[in-house]
Amino acid sequence: MKLERHSKIIELIGQYEIETQEELALRLNQAGFPVTQATVSRDIRELKLTKMMVDGRQRYVVVRNENGRMSEKYIGILREGFVSMEMAQNILVIKTVSGMAMAVGAALDAMHWSEVAGCIAGDDTIFCANRSVDDTLVVMEKLKKILKP
Repeated sequence: MKLERHSKIIELIGQYEIETQEELALRLNQAGFPVTQATVSRDIRELKLTKMMVDGRQRYVVVRNENGRMSEKYIGILREGFVSMEMAQNILVIKTVSGMAMAVGAALDAMHWSEVAGCIAGDDTIFCANRSVDDTLVVMEKLKKILKP
């Protein structure tokens, strides 16, 4: 349940400009994750989320560690949610566990890879638009390295 909740938190902060723990708790409760503010506070600390000024407002964001790599939590979400990937020219189609595409897509977006133009996620599928066919191959290799146990 904790991994699913963490995945939902990443999805929510990617989808909405969440400014407070209370707002995050409300959105989690609306999404079917009954939480208290104390649980949300712990989750924020475990996920190493931080507040940043975006468009003149404070909001929670995913932060990379000092060497520019994703934290183990996000890598864990990628590993837990990933099912398969298939190249379609400059589009990488990524299949995920049902309900995990938004969280996995948010983790991919947070990597800020120069090859990736952007991701669109549904329930269990992500379309990752890359800048070129060669870039799609690079992204696939990067994902394979991350997904190795």
